[in-house]
Amino acid sequence: MTDLGLPLELPAPAKLNLCLYLGPRRKDGLHELTSIFEPLTLGDTITVAEGAPDALVDQVICPGIPGENLVTKAMRMMRSEGWSPPLLKVEIEKRIPVQAGLGGGSADAAAILRLGVGEVDDLAGLALLLGADVPSQLSPKPLLVEGVGQKLTTLPEPAEHWVVLLPFETGLSTRAVFDEADRMKLGRSQEEIDAISGRLWAVATNAVSPLTYPALLVNDLEPAAISLKPEIGLARERLESAGAGFTGMTGTGPTVFGLFPDRESAGSAAAEVGPEAIVCRGGVTEDP
Repeated sequence: MTDLGLPLELPAPAKLNLCLYLGPRRKDGLHELTSIFEPLTLGDTITVAEGAPDALVDQVICPGIPGENLVTKAMRMMRSEGWSPPLLKVEIEKRIPVQAGLGGGSADAAAILRLGVGEVDDLAGLALLLGADVPSQLSPKPLLVEGVGQKLTTLPEPAEHWVVLLPFETGLSTRAVFDEADRMKLGRSQEEIDAISGRLWAVATNAVSPLTYPALLVNDLEPAAISLKPEIGLARERLESAGAGFTGMTGTGPTVFGLFPDRESAGSAAAEVGPEAIVCRGGVTEDP
């Protein structure tokens, strides 16, 4: 039986898509992509303890998130692959907004998958089965992400920059955004996606701030997300007016982000745009 040294507290950092280029749709319905992911100091906290003596299954508690989530699925899949700790009680303290394009569910699932290191053979394979963003969160760090999320190239930690997030009370369905993007014919050719990947790698491997290459920080899914939620454009305008060096949308949205060179300018902007703004550092999981 696996000894996890319970109780445990696991970090689950959010991820930011600095850019996201949409490639062709494959026969399995997934899309080829290229993106730069970076972790944020914003994150969920997961507490893992032994389950009740009379428990029949692992228990996952995530206030405000009813029903089965990716953590439950991750634990069930690991147990099917021989993972053998006692039945567990898992409590998730959510700080990452839900359905926000920040990979919160993926981060939580990846944190649980990391408990299987050394006992479960193909954690990366399980991660990909859980969702396209999960493999990148097994080891949160700056990454060039290609394919359908399975091809990961580690990037150096970027120069200091800060992020102001503007989430919404209601999120967007990933499927709905991709379907709208297909309807709008937003996808690029594979040749163009491959060329863009090369340009992204060339700049990001210099360990510079993303503020130095704003022309490459494109999210091809943004027009589809704005079609479903026009307020996204207004949120970007608010961050621009507050002095952001760049504004964009992360993932499938709807969260909008602004980039700033330092904590002070990010904090001032957040105070200007309103109480819903979240300030965090980009490219790292903990503020040095």
